[in-house]
Amino acid sequence: MNRSENLLACRPNIPSAKFNDAMSAEEHFQNATLRPVIKLQNDLLISIFENYANKHKRVFYELSVEKQMDYIGNAIQKDLKFRNAIKGIVIGLFTVDEYKLYIENSSALNKRMMNLVKERLISNIQLFENQLS
Repeated sequence: MNRSENLLACRPNIPSAKFNDAMSAEEHFQNATLRPVIKLQNDLLISIFENYANKHKRVFYELSVEKQMDYIGNAIQKDLKFRNAIKGIVIGLFTVDEYKLYIENSSALNKRMMNLVKERLISNIQLFENQLS
């Protein structure tokens, strides 16, 4: 197997990801590539966010859940270094063909990517509660 076949073989299947002729190219890329890659990288993304929160004086752990959700969104949207690390973690698991599709519309796809990562971190927010002790 070549690199692309190996990458595609290790990705999780997402039964809820729908495909139809009416969807945009970006939505298709999101469901076919971004969602499986981000799901595959879930544990690493959680670990990276924990490290981010710890390096930023652990204030995240003292916030209410609502403020923690805001904190996650702000970290992803406003901290360029953190944002670029996330992009690297996701893009590094693209096939060459997927990367070629990605660079055609990277701005719109980056927005989708960051929204998916944000949703994933927020949906796992209870995992961060144990870090306060």
